[in-house]
Amino acid sequence: MTSAEKATGAHPYESLTPDVVLDALARFGLYGDGRLMALNSYENRVYQAHLEDGRAVVLKFYRPGRWSDTQIAEEHRFSAELAAAEIPAVAPLALEGATLHHHGGFAFSVSPYRGGRQPELDDFEVLEWVGRFLARIHTVGAARPFVERPALDLQSFGLASRDWLLEHEMIPLDVQRDWEKACSEAFEMIALTALGADTYTELQKLRLHGDVHPGNILWTPTDRPDGGPHFVDLDDTRTGFAVQDLWMLLSGDRRQRTAQLSGLLEGYEQFRPFDRRELALIEPLRTLRQIHYSAWLARRWRDPIFPINFPWFGSSDYWKEQIQMLQDQCEAMAEEPLYA
Repeated sequence: MTSAEKATGAHPYESLTPDVVLDALARFGLYGDGRLMALNSYENRVYQAHLEDGRAVVLKFYRPGRWSDTQIAEEHRFSAELAAAEIPAVAPLALEGATLHHHGGFAFSVSPYRGGRQPELDDFEVLEWVGRFLARIHTVGAARPFVERPALDLQSFGLASRDWLLEHEMIPLDVQRDWEKACSEAFEMIALTALGADTYTELQKLRLHGDVHPGNILWTPTDRPDGGPHFVDLDDTRTGFAVQDLWMLLSGDRRQRTAQLSGLLEGYEQFRPFDRRELALIEPLRTLRQIHYSAWLARRWRDPIFPINFPWFGSSDYWKEQIQMLQDQCEAMAEEPLYA
């Protein structure tokens, strides 16, 4: 945050006007035809721009202060490795020999536009297809480690999130003690898993996409050229366990989730073995994501787009719901894990 921003209370993204976006493109001889559309993204600012030559590109302006240039560059190298392995993960374009650029005080990248819709995850064939590509992503991810990107574990997603919320007094006093107690009980259970281990465990850690939910998979009909899934938005790529890239694709009751998991693993294991012991991490990962999500909303509250889109956040009722959800998660973590 600059001194001017501190004085005025302005958020950095308030200076990201359409002219700034189009000027960033024009630096590389890419001229927009006037059509510029903001895409659905809260963490970064992402725009689809139509060019005078008929192409469409996507510009991502990274949230200031979240990732360092070296961490973003590591994300870009990973996406380039995936593209080189003919995996349909959308990688940023190299413009003038680089994929990361700076303009108007922002780091940004430019990627080719890919269309598509969310995959039908009740279709076994679609699940199998997605599973095959996740296995291929993980084969590339296991080839070498990240150096700059963080890990997804109890400390980074759980303890750090809880501590930040308490230090910044984000939780109303009438519910704070109960929320802390629910967190502590959940953390005690997670600490007994590989996610809480400070040292090497028998389960393999690798580079992950990190945020594989249906919104980050663009599906095109398989009877069209390049049909199937395209994986987008590696902004949350981290080191972790393979199951992290599977569990967010599961929904519904236990029977439905088991059927979906079976489809994913049917495809996955055509290319790569999957360690079934990782299935015991699904509910701990879901619990960590819940706590991390609350901290994410709180950390972003100065961004004007957040109060507009998440007006329910921060009230005593919100935190009471979080307490109940944490208690439910403790029960879920005590149950037998899914198996397929």
